[in-house]
Amino acid sequence: MSIEVIKAGIADSVQDEGRFGFQHLGINPNGAMDLNAMKIANALVGNKLNQAVIEMSFPASVFRFTKATIMALSGADFSAKLNGKNIPLNQPVRVASGSELKFTKVMSGAWCYLAVQGGFEIEGWLGSKSTNTKAKAGGYEGRFLKKGDVLSFNRETDCTETRVFPWRANVLQYYMPWSVKTKNMKALPSQTFRCIQGNEFDWLTKKSKQDFLKQPVAISRQSDRMGYRLTGTPMKQTKRQELLSTGVSFGTVQLLPNGELIALMADHQTTGGYPRMAHIIAADRSRLVQCRPNERVSFSFVSVQEAEDLLLIQERSLRQLQEACKFKLREIEP
Repeated sequence: MSIEVIKAGIADSVQDEGRFGFQHLGINPNGAMDLNAMKIANALVGNKLNQAVIEMSFPASVFRFTKATIMALSGADFSAKLNGKNIPLNQPVRVASGSELKFTKVMSGAWCYLAVQGGFEIEGWLGSKSTNTKAKAGGYEGRFLKKGDVLSFNRETDCTETRVFPWRANVLQYYMPWSVKTKNMKALPSQTFRCIQGNEFDWLTKKSKQDFLKQPVAISRQSDRMGYRLTGTPMKQTKRQELLSTGVSFGTVQLLPNGELIALMADHQTTGGYPRMAHIIAADRSRLVQCRPNERVSFSFVSVQEAEDLLLIQERSLRQLQEACKFKLREIEP
């Protein structure tokens, strides 16, 4: 019951929702970059939404299934092929033993997720199976996957042929800026990301405050799981004050000394001493992490109440998808 890496990708790893409650000890949360895609892939194969998955960037690994399973891909479209034939995203696939999965080119997005029914047999660390490469713990031996790695499945599936099941997850609602007030998915430009105002936003000059909300910035190629560097009109401060290191989170937008911005990602440091301009709301993070270098993004402020409402809508939708998929799987399972 396993999947083998027959060619390593650039930075593929095992991730789940992340580990929490240890930042005061200097241990960052880690976890999937696109939590919605991770949960969608799990829902499609009948798993708990927080089950560990394989997270891939491009170029991604090539895998061989040494045992049969039901799998699903979600997130970025890397033109997946199973035994040389195209397979869809956001749709469960029954995979026969001996099948080979590869990814040929980037069509859209930055992070793709592979879930298998029952999940992977991975030992947890501090309550999570997410990979922490700094501590060399969690995931598969605390590192990115490499050629020859074998990940066992928790559940065995009997099948002799590959089959794409006919139901599909509608993921549009997770990647469009849906508005609570207007009930309209197209109320905002697709590359506008909503934020809560940061503690030090008022340190900016009047012009820089306007630029932050009106001038798009580009995602730099100097971006990774720790943070997305954002290049554009340099931000200026009315004062330069030493800031004690304080806790930061996934989505915190900090102002660097050169006037550029950085949006912290899943592997962010536990504390930071740079001014916090904003915090990207959780409901918009999946859209942001799937942006690629040179894509231009902009920001707008919303209330804490609206941020909470948007997240609750997403979570409710994911639970409904999970229950619907469990029902469909029960129909086809012997």
